Amino acid sequence: MDQVDAAIIGFGAASKPLALDLADAGLTVAVIERSTRMYGGACVNTACLPSKMLVHAAAVSAFEGGEFPARAERYEAVIDEKNEATARLRERSYRVLADNPRIEVIDGEASFVDATHLSVRTTDGERQLEAARTFIDTGSVPALPDIPGADGKRVYTSESLLDVKILPERTVIVGAGYVGLEFASLFADFGVDVTVLQGGEEFLPREDADVARAVREDFEQRGIKLMLGAQVKSLEDDVAQVLVIADVDGKEMRLPGDFALVATGRRPATDGLNLEAAGVQVDGRGAIVTDKHLRTTAPNIWAMGDVTELQQFTYVSYDDYRIVVSDVLGDGTKTKGTRGAVPSCIFADPPLAHVGLTEQEARDQGFDVACAVMTADDMPKVPLLGKEARLMKGVVDNATGRVLGIHLYCTGAPEIVNLAKRFLDDGCTAADIRDAVFTHPTVTEELNNLFAKVAG
Repeated sequence: MDQVDAAIIGFGAASKPLALDLADAGLTVAVIERSTRMYGGACVNTACLPSKMLVHAAAVSAFEGGEFPARAERYEAVIDEKNEATARLRERSYRVLADNPRIEVIDGEASFVDATHLSVRTTDGERQLEAARTFIDTGSVPALPDIPGADGKRVYTSESLLDVKILPERTVIVGAGYVGLEFASLFADFGVDVTVLQGGEEFLPREDADVARAVREDFEQRGIKLMLGAQVKSLEDDVAQVLVIADVDGKEMRLPGDFALVATGRRPATDGLNLEAAGVQVDGRGAIVTDKHLRTTAPNIWAMGDVTELQQFTYVSYDDYRIVVSDVLGDGTKTKGTRGAVPSCIFADPPLAHVGLTEQEARDQGFDVACAVMTADDMPKVPLLGKEARLMKGVVDNATGRVLGIHLYCTGAPEIVNLAKRFLDDGCTAADIRDAVFTHPTVTEELNNLFAKVAG
């Protein structure tokens, strides 16, 4: 039986820097990954980076225009570019760890025997490991709904779709969350006929109504069909297409597509880990339960990233690494409670980003709320910079002037929201942002005008 100071299960965003820090501290480390196509984690291979390459290419395609065959050719080319880029990043991630003399990358599937022992199934047979500490970073996987035909040959998840080179002329997307809307937007920019189905009656229910309305109106103006309250009954292959059978407002609809995308969320990837044997508890949705230091219910076992977090973002996973390394190698002062406001973004065109409280959340928490809102008519310079702005919104505590939330539906939103996070974490007031000095002409400086509306 091999003995190591630390075993890391999964090769995700938190694993690589943690393995390097542990090795630098003189520990022996085993990083166990069941798929050679996942070195570096989902962000590198099946999520953030490859999908954003498509988002960028779609915006270029929309600008260049042309008939569908030309757009399809561009789409096939960007899939090839994506494959080359992810292969390079995957190899780089692997080499960073594999070339370290204190780190061994093991290709295999790990399961717990007990809290300190792991069994790893490899192509060469079973391998037994004893680890003084174990860190779980296995991420998440697409959650397929229990619908007949959801595993059909023309039905894809956000991961499997990234390997398809053929641009569909029409597609049906089941799910109107972050992933579903991002793909709806990029496909529309490539000239695809897009229909999006959502089971709930409320579009973007976690956003304020005015923000959600701006996004919905924009999507519909671009020709994207949004069907709310749609209960999908089945997905059926029909010779050269797939039919999505759905009940919409009590009426059965048969919606054809060259393929369908099922984007109904993700679930923690814990299958096969045998967590019970180690004493690691999971919650009702299957996520590993952790404390503020990301310790599990078993001694000397931590969990990081999507396998535990409700907020399934790569940047949260990376911050989990900081929390764990603070606990294991530092003074433990870094915790989930010190993370501050966590921004989020839908990479549509234009993108939607927010950080902090919505207006409704602030009112529900008892704040006396003042809201500043700017629409496209208030931001004449934004079209000058290449894109139309739809909405900017600030949520402010009337009593103190402190900014509680910032919501952006405009070009540059994914970048500006990072600055907005600092405003919230630092307790800035509306007057602070009104008087901040930003470069001109930029979208960021519109924050001056936005918060001037409510600054005392």
